[in-house]
Amino acid sequence: MLVPAMVSVGCSGPAAPTPPPSVAPTAVPPAPPVDPAPAPNTLTDAERAAGWTLLFDGQTTAGWRGFRRSDLPSGWRVIDGALTRDSAAGDVITSGEFANFELALEWQIVDGSNSGIMYRVSESASELTFFSGPEMQVIDNTRNPDGGTALSSAGACYDMYAPASDVTHAVGSWNQVRIVANGPHIEHWLNGVKVVEYEIGTASWLARKQLSIFRDVPTYGREIQGHLALQDHGDRVAYRSIKLRPLS
Repeated sequence: MLVPAMVSVGCSGPAAPTPPPSVAPTAVPPAPPVDPAPAPNTLTDAERAAGWTLLFDGQTTAGWRGFRRSDLPSGWRVIDGALTRDSAAGDVITSGEFANFELALEWQIVDGSNSGIMYRVSESASELTFFSGPEMQVIDNTRNPDGGTALSSAGACYDMYAPASDVTHAVGSWNQVRIVANGPHIEHWLNGVKVVEYEIGTASWLARKQLSIFRDVPTYGREIQGHLALQDHGDRVAYRSIKLRPLS
């Protein structure tokens, strides 16, 4: 009886390990909802509450006319929801004038295009829009020769301040602009990046003006309020989602 008992004990193996308790997988919370991008030429409720107004409705040319004209040149038309220069026309301006404001819009160009956005433009000060209102350059940096020069590249304050970097989207894409004009303080934003900032009338501004094409133009940058202008530089260009809010 003793021997079998010993054999039985010697043949028994170690106890099987106790399996770990099962752990339920951690539930992954759903991603928060993402507000869809607003449709072109519309305002969100938040924008309306903040005082933004549309300057272009995407369907008509209401609120726009030719520079020093009572009508809109036929070369500017509404095409696919954008105010588009597609034949010889001349510059166009807003019916209203603005002093301190934040402007937002989108622009689209074709290969080699050149245009510009002017602000605080006076019809009485000069025969050229950009001889009174400073210009934010709109251009194809790659295929237009002027785009390869810093002071005339996209986002620049034309011939005065070069953009900090080239942040343009590919030709055929839409580029987002934000211009802040608050007294003498000006900011140019392009595709979410502040590319230019300056103060009108400072020593730096005056020195740059003396080195620019505006050196003998006393009307340049002098207006405290004026029209917004879109430039006809001989090329096709389209603008949409043009909106503005006044600044006190």
